[in-house]
Parts: sequence; structure tokens; C-alpha cells
Amino acid sequence: MSDRDISRRGILKWGAGSASGVAALATGSVLAGKVNQNSVPSSVTGKDDLWRLGAADLAGLIKQKQVSSTEVLKAFIGRVESVNDQVNAVTQLLEKEAMVAARQADKMLVRGETLGPLHGIPISVKENIDVAGSATSVGVAAFKNNIAPEDSAEVSSLRQAGAIPFARTNCPDFVVRWHTHSSAYGQTYSPWNRNHTTGGSSGGEAVALATGMTPLGVGTDLGGSLRYPAQCCGISSLKPTFGRIAQSNHFAGAGSISNQMFGVSGPMARHVKDLRLAFQVMTRKDRRDPWWTPAPSTFGTTGAPVRVGLCLKLGNVAVDSDVVAGVKRAANALASAGYLVEEVEAPALQEAADLWASVMTQEIRDYLLETMEEKAFADGVAMARNMTKVIPELDYRGYVAAFIKRHEIARQWSEFAQRYPLILGPVSTRPPFIVGEDAKSEASISAVVQSMRMVVSMNLLGLPVVTLPTGLAGGLPQSVQVIGDRFHESLCLQAAEQIENALGQITPINPVA
Repeated sequence: MSDRDISRRGILKWGAGSASGVAALATGSVLAGKVNQNSVPSSVTGKDDLWRLGAADLAGLIKQKQVSSTEVLKAFIGRVESVNDQVNAVTQLLEKEAMVAARQADKMLVRGETLGPLHGIPISVKENIDVAGSATSVGVAAFKNNIAPEDSAEVSSLRQAGAIPFARTNCPDFVVRWHTHSSAYGQTYSPWNRNHTTGGSSGGEAVALATGMTPLGVGTDLGGSLRYPAQCCGISSLKPTFGRIAQSNHFAGAGSISNQMFGVSGPMARHVKDLRLAFQVMTRKDRRDPWWTPAPSTFGTTGAPVRVGLCLKLGNVAVDSDVVAGVKRAANALASAGYLVEEVEAPALQEAADLWASVMTQEIRDYLLETMEEKAFADGVAMARNMTKVIPELDYRGYVAAFIKRHEIARQWSEFAQRYPLILGPVSTRPPFIVGEDAKSEASISAVVQSMRMVVSMNLLGLPVVTLPTGLAGGLPQSVQVIGDRFHESLCLQAAEQIENALGQITPINPVA
């Protein structure tokens, strides 16, 4: 196997080996009084089973010389070959280059060289982020030959820490959709229920993590693209403060105004400790991003009781009872850990969501829709076209006024954070929608946009968010957003770890039949 398109590969069978040095680790599959019937076996019994572990645990095993980087990489390649054909999440397997890097990592360990915190850890990267020597397709078939000449800032920071990019993952055309179906590679399927969405636009990354095909991934978030797939697939993600993690893209350049001000890149994982580990190395300076901010990665961490605002009422949008129950489980976990939890109404949430939708849709209308109609998958075009119909057009004055209003709302949230340093709230207000619902009609996309109110507002305001699972309902994952003030990622991670300790994890899983 070398670099290749693997979206239509057949399933290859492989068996578990045995290794005396690998410790057993539980996956925590019992949540909210229910057992996840699709969970993989609960312990690591051999080196072929290493794919069940996260980045931090694997890094420890490698540094202790209990396993080699090469063995870890082979375990994840084997897992991709075993399950990817069922979900179509991984689009390119960079086996040749990754194997060379893994062998070099093993030699460095033998020579006693200084090792990075992610030494020898394979990672996957969404198809809109540059990895040197592989295609940055942004999901578009016409761009499958756009070979990146260098790593993006995000990948460069991870590679400097010792990580090894070994796989690319699917995203919708032009990364504009809350579902993952691309003209380049086809549809990615939820491992929980193939009729329900994976989320988007980092759906391929979320599915790869949920099914154990990667221990750590990198995605992007302009309107929930790290957080909604995390909800749909039952994994964790960190949307950082704008400017916190340096970004670059050889082909896209700076992008539109909203891309420049709302869009971020961040880590995705199954474990919160893996998000923390990746975040710490991804905050390195890169001169390709002029908006990178040199804030310390531990800013905002505190040992004192923290007041948490529990946000369950989102204006005139009803929140599904299962979603509410999931958020309340997270709130109870924090209360038990000593946090001061109070139910609140977040300021100007409706206005913030409407502003995001107005600005984003106007840019789609003016700059992207025509190109999408030429090159994108039909359902993606239908979704974008319907958005331009249901969201009123902005003239120049209206566009400028939106950014003036954004500043006013951001000030309100900054003041709100003085009393409530953390906010708990839903991701989407409802469970993952049925595949195709977002493209079906003007009414259906309007309902989807409204359900993302708590998601897109955080893009408008540039605030950090950790998303993590809180259990299962109706066979689908439930999740919560842990939202902080600007540059308070560590406070979000601290709280998320308390929730995870109380509620456990629901992945990795084997895809449903």
C-alpha cells in the first residue's frame, strides 16, 4: 500500500496479536444507564489492539519502550483497512511516508534523543488542511490534484511535536455543510446509524475517531464543524479562541471576511486529555498567520470553585428533551465536583446566531454559490441555495452594521463572563438529523440553522469551546458544549475532564451493520 484513494477498498480481515507490555484500559461504554452494544471489547490485549487507545496513552507506551511507533502505526492502518469501507471516512492513506517517519521515530528513541510530546503518534487530517505531498481537495473532485507543497501551520506544529500524519479524512464540498458528502469521495456514514448525519464539515474526522481509525485528528470550525460532528459521532473536540492556533492554507489564502474572523482549526479526539496535549503543541507561533496570539496555554486555569451558567433556554427554539437530559448530566457532574452551577439565559443569543447566518449566507451568495453550482455535489448546492432563499440579503450598509452589532454582543458576553466564567449548553438543539434533511427544502434548512443557535454564536464571538459526549439516547450520542471566555481553553478543558471522569466515554465503536 502507498498513497491512495481508499474510499472504495474492500474489507481486509486481521487478527489480534499479543504483547506482554501493553496494559489493559477500559473504554467506559456504560453511560446514562445504558450499554453501548457496538462498543469494541473493553481492554487492550495485543499490539494489533493499540488502535483502541488515545494519543496520550500511546505516547507513554512509546516512550516507555513498551511498543514502537511502527507497531502503533501498523495497528491504525490495520483498523482503517478493517472498517473504513463501511463508513468511508478516510480518503487518503499516506502509508509510505508515515512508515518512514515511524521508523525514524523508533531510531530516535534508541539513540536517546529528545522527544516531543506526540513522538511517534499517527494523526489524521481533514482534507481542507494542507499536508505536504498530499491533496488538499476541500472535498471537491475538481481539486483532487491540488498537492500541498508544504504543511499548514496546524500540521507543522503537530509534526514538530513528533506526530506523524498518516491519513486524510472526508469533508463536504468547499467545507460548506453540516453533513459530510463530497463530490471527491462520496458520503461518509455515521457508525451509529447510517440514516443519521455524521455532522459536518469535519464529519470524516469524527467518524475516523469514533471507529478507532485514528487516535488524534485535526479539523476546522467556521460554523460548528468541530463541534457538531463531535455530537453526531460521540467524540470530543476543542474549538479554540480565534487567534489561538495558527492557521495557513496554500490554496485558499486568507479567505472571506467571515473566514478570517470566525474560522479556526482545532484538535479532535476521544479523550479530553488528548485534546489538551494537542492544544498545548498547536499554540506555537507561525508567521504565516498574522492573527496568532501569544497567550500562554494554561491561561485561565484555576483551583477555586468556578461559577457555571447552565443554558437550556435558547429563545424561541425548543430544545429536545434528550438533548436537555444530556446537558443536565454534565451539569450534575460539575456540581458534584464543586462547581457552582446556576441556570441562566445567555445574552443576545438569538441576535448572535442571526448575525452569523446573515453574514455567512451573504458571502455564500456573493462569492461561492456560482462555483458550488459548477463543482459541488447536488445536495450541497441545494442546501446553500436554500439558505440564500430563507436568510434575507444584506446590502453594504447591512453588512457593516452586522459587524458593529457583533462588537456590542461580544462586549455583553465579556461582561457576562465576569460572573459566569463557564457556560454549559447544547450543541445542536436536537439529535443528529436524517441524511438529506438539510438539503430537502427551504423549511428544512431553516430548521437546521435554528437548531445550531448555540453553535454558530460561538463562531461569531470567537470563544473557546470543548465539546464532549454525555451519553446515549435512542442509540445516538448526546453531547454538551463547555464554553469559556476568550483564551480560557484550559478552564474549559479542566471542566470537561471532570465531566468525562463522571460520565465516561462511548467510543471507539464498531460501525453498525
